[in-house]
Amino acid sequence: MLIKATDSPVLLRNPRYLLLLLFLILSFSLISTSLLFSIQEQKMPPLSLTLLLGTAAIQSFVAHALPPKFFVFSERQTIATVNESCPIYSEYSTVPHEPASGGPLGLPTMRPDEGCRTFTSTAVEDLLNDYTPRMKDRDLAMLFTNALPNTLDTTVRWQSDEDQEPSSFIVTGDIEAMWIRDSCNQLATYQPLAVNDSALRRLIKGAIAIQADYLGEYPYCGAFQPPAASGLAPTFNEWAYGVEYPFTVDNQTVFECKYELDSIAGFMKLSRQYYEYQNDSSYLTSTWFNTLDTIFELLDNQTASTVDENGEVHATYSFDSDKIPVVNGGVGHPVKETGMIRTSFRPSDDLVIYGFHIPDNALLTVELRGVAKILKTEGLRDDLVTKATEIADRVERAIWDHGVFDHPEFGYVFAYEIDGFGGRVFMDDANVPSLMSLPYLGFLDAENGVYKNTRKMLTSTQGNPYFVRGKEFYGIGGPHANLTKPWPMNLVSVMVTSDDKEEIKNTLAWLTNSTGGLGLIHESVNIHNSSDYTRQWFAWANSYFAEAVIKIAGEYPDLLF
Repeated sequence: MLIKATDSPVLLRNPRYLLLLLFLILSFSLISTSLLFSIQEQKMPPLSLTLLLGTAAIQSFVAHALPPKFFVFSERQTIATVNESCPIYSEYSTVPHEPASGGPLGLPTMRPDEGCRTFTSTAVEDLLNDYTPRMKDRDLAMLFTNALPNTLDTTVRWQSDEDQEPSSFIVTGDIEAMWIRDSCNQLATYQPLAVNDSALRRLIKGAIAIQADYLGEYPYCGAFQPPAASGLAPTFNEWAYGVEYPFTVDNQTVFECKYELDSIAGFMKLSRQYYEYQNDSSYLTSTWFNTLDTIFELLDNQTASTVDENGEVHATYSFDSDKIPVVNGGVGHPVKETGMIRTSFRPSDDLVIYGFHIPDNALLTVELRGVAKILKTEGLRDDLVTKATEIADRVERAIWDHGVFDHPEFGYVFAYEIDGFGGRVFMDDANVPSLMSLPYLGFLDAENGVYKNTRKMLTSTQGNPYFVRGKEFYGIGGPHANLTKPWPMNLVSVMVTSDDKEEIKNTLAWLTNSTGGLGLIHESVNIHNSSDYTRQWFAWANSYFAEAVIKIAGEYPDLLF
């Protein structure tokens, strides 16, 4: 989700805009000159014709150069602060702050002052006060102190009033938008802690509600603008403007409409975890059920082959853009029905090569069964219980039947993506869901033979084109950054799927040393220079890291304390 931003105005960065702007100026000049000469009774084109041409030019400029409702957008807002005296965290997070950890790395404090935090959880603060004084590695203790509350400290942009139904708008970090997938994973770390924190519980419940609102209207979209009730201005996303879809998208509601299957599964995961930890079904509103019905319709549509036996193209979603070219008029490479669900973009927001993304489908099976269990327990919507179970069973069979291949070097392994025609991609991407994270997702046990073979392939430069190693960092990246910048998120996945204490210990050390002296988990890090990174403020990665540390504390406390 690396959004390119510059300081220059939107219109001046696009040659087409400049050309149309010059045409507009010329038209105004023509109109003015025509009026002047008409008054003086000189021989010029008829006034009516001149006005017609000028008006047409102006209409052309407005229609083609300006984004919809352009003047109400903020063009890449700077993330707002709690009050005007607070520093802007996108700037605050670029330099270290005192006090330092006292460890060899001297990692800094990166939490905003208490009065500048966007949300405070007593349960989170209690956990920090319990863990960090006892942690042996003072740099790791500081990294955990910064990472665990990062989402709460910096990304809770709006909540509804106490006397209203809960609704929460939570941004991804340095981008002023709420990604369904990101916010689900940002909050996953807090789900067990919310049992003893009513305010935190309300925050998560509000996130479920706002996700249901968004996906009910735009099930194919994954990132959204602030709700109107918040009073926050939407942000202009130049990468989303000019994209053609087979349906209407309001860019004041939608920040980016990339169809990513893991967003849908993420909504289900957020709902399931809340129910399991809080034992609260009050979020099962009519809006939530309407959204679920809409999702099942989408899943049905994205199961079929792209082209049927009669030569008819089935494409309820397409993404036709000059900035992000997608073949076949935005439909992408065709797929043949396998039983899995097609997607168009990966969890990294990058285009798929082949539409059946194995990790997405694996996550979907887990979350569909979770939804079915909740509804069955509550005695609600037997039709959805049956539907969810049937789709989960079918997708899981398809993964094993079509997604496993006999690799010449590693034996039977999972492919990352397939098309149903025999096309497959052997690789992994750092973003979760990934092949590395399959046990974390709950899809299989880490001792599964196919998974163990796949894991060996993924951590080999001979098996995974996106696995790289350097003197200062290593891991799996993806096409989102570049070939020498793997994502720390991948090493977190290594830890949460490992029972090898030595591997976990070494991975913790690599991550602690990967922050470029800032004490935050970044999006990607250069394997040759850990001070070269992207997105120093990436809340999902910080939450995922903190979740891993909490897991290690429970299973292997001697590694921490």
